[in-house]
Amino acid sequence: MVYRELGKTGLQVSVIGLGCEHLDGKPFSQIDETVNTALDHGVNILDVFMPGKEIRENIAKALGNRRKEVIIQGHIGSTDINQQYDISRDMPTVKRYFEDLLRIFGGYIDLGMMFFIDSDEDYKNVFETDFVKYVEHLKKEGYIGHIGFSSHNPVTAMKVINTGLPEMLMFSINPAFDMLPSEEYVFDHFDSGFSPELFRGIDPKRAELYKLCDQKQIGITVMKTLGGGKLLKPEHTPFARPLSVHQCIHYALSRPGVSSALIGCQTSDEVLNTMQYFELDDSEKDYAEILGTIRNDFKGNCVYCNHCQPCPAGIDIATVNKYLDIARLDLANIPPSIRSHYLSLIRNGEDCINCGSCESRCPFSVQIINNMMEAERIFR
Repeated sequence: MVYRELGKTGLQVSVIGLGCEHLDGKPFSQIDETVNTALDHGVNILDVFMPGKEIRENIAKALGNRRKEVIIQGHIGSTDINQQYDISRDMPTVKRYFEDLLRIFGGYIDLGMMFFIDSDEDYKNVFETDFVKYVEHLKKEGYIGHIGFSSHNPVTAMKVINTGLPEMLMFSINPAFDMLPSEEYVFDHFDSGFSPELFRGIDPKRAELYKLCDQKQIGITVMKTLGGGKLLKPEHTPFARPLSVHQCIHYALSRPGVSSALIGCQTSDEVLNTMQYFELDDSEKDYAEILGTIRNDFKGNCVYCNHCQPCPAGIDIATVNKYLDIARLDLANIPPSIRSHYLSLIRNGEDCINCGSCESRCPFSVQIINNMMEAERIFR
């Protein structure tokens, strides 16, 4: 295993961590084997955002006397009301769920994560309420070691970082989200600035975020490293051929500021496959050639480029499409977190006014209006 410093926290974290979401609902024996296989191979950072009591207790039980070997990312504001995953800023609810997390993991959480700050509304509900005071109290009293936050939005993430409060960030990073053109190597441009022409449809704010994290020593742990599995499947990837798990990991670890890529392994075999990353030579992990093969036949598929914006109804169309695409991978088993993320959007599919302005600007001829209707149908 290789370790990197997690920004200004000073913690040394394994470059591959374990995202535990996909262990939710699994039998204890499977959780125990998966967690301990990861630890046996040097993994020392686990993300435990899931609010359900059973999964939290099963992970803690699996850790046993190895709790001190790991760094836990525990999320403040992730709640489970009536067995429904939710994002809450209601302080009695927030406190009850986080204090139960503290109890389960021995009274201390290494990284106290302000959960899911993606919009201006999210920002206000954290930084203009008692929520942030509670987080600062937890740090002052030693219940959490360091303050972090999770986000999928680079603009909002930069706003949070610039408050000076967080020490690290959990962010969604993969090649499809960044969409770099083959003729440009983004690190060549970090010092000289960014031009939109460097990017294939992606807002350069993502690259600005990486630079800001690097400058301010905000360590990044990566979620969605595999794009919800889409990047591994030929029918879903935006590239000419799918990437491997190891290429996706290598991509994430090559972004500025990234300390650890958290992989959602469900079994010990998946952990062992992930760990082969360290046995491969650079040519087997290289992703550059594939990034230059964005499919010209990707008509009808959203690549989250935001050319459809602005939406007169205020819908973040790319985000709705992203959640819809993840749900389409297995409509019978839509992750509760994805459903909740969709429902937490200030504007979503039900707000579509069918004006068609988005479709007239979409370079990939995505049937956006139909997507908004489908998202509303499957997520409600």
